[in-house]
Amino acid sequence: MFGRIGVAGVVVAMLAGPALAEQRCGYLENPTPGNWTLSDADGDWLVSSQGDGREAAGMDLIPDLTVRDFIVTNPPDHGYACVCLGVQSDATAMRILRITSVKQLSIRKCTADPNLTEPQ
Repeated sequence: MFGRIGVAGVVVAMLAGPALAEQRCGYLENPTPGNWTLSDADGDWLVSSQGDGREAAGMDLIPDLTVRDFIVTNPPDHGYACVCLGVQSDATAMRILRITSVKQLSIRKCTADPNLTEPQ
């Protein structure tokens, strides 16, 4: 199951700190300037919070989500999209620490997932 690294390697990796890169898919919401969350099957992950310095590294990898399948909740350009992010996270704090990749999906992909709740 764990390939060549074995269980001991997995334990060492887990004790080393933030999770290694993982893929998380769900709603990426930007309701107001500087505030971003990712809501996936595990809950709501803080990506960026305006004014307190908590911002995931790699935010510049997020493209202009408004040009594709995007739901506006706060005109003219704030709302949410369906995405898969490559990330490093802190599961205890429910924080995304680093974004390594971004792939925008159709909103329909997220609304069809029974494990996700569409933002209001």
